[in-house]
Amino acid sequence: MTAQTQAAERKTPRTMTGRVVSDRAHKTVTVAVERRVAHPLYGKVVTRTKKYHAHDEANECKQGDLVTIEECRPLSRTKTWRVTRLVERAKAI
Repeated sequence: MTAQTQAAERKTPRTMTGRVVSDRAHKTVTVAVERRVAHPLYGKVVTRTKKYHAHDEANECKQGDLVTIEECRPLSRTKTWRVTRLVERAKAI
C-alpha cells in the first residue's frame, strides 16, 4: 500500500466540546459534554450530560474552562481522550 491510500483509510478522530468540571488529577481533566436530544415518547428536548477523562499534557486547563477533546488510544483504564484546544477560559467571579 502506498502512503496516500494509508492516509485515506485512516479515520479522523471524534471530537467534542465540553466544560472542565474537575482538574484535581495530575495531567488529567474531567470534561462534561452536554447534548440535546428529543424524548422518544413526548418529544420534549432534554439535555443529556456525559463525563469523559481527558489527558492534559501541559496541565493548563482549570475548572470551568471550555475545551475541545479528541479520541485517542487508551492512556489508562478510563482515559481515552486528549485535550486538543482550550476554547475559552473560565470567567473569574
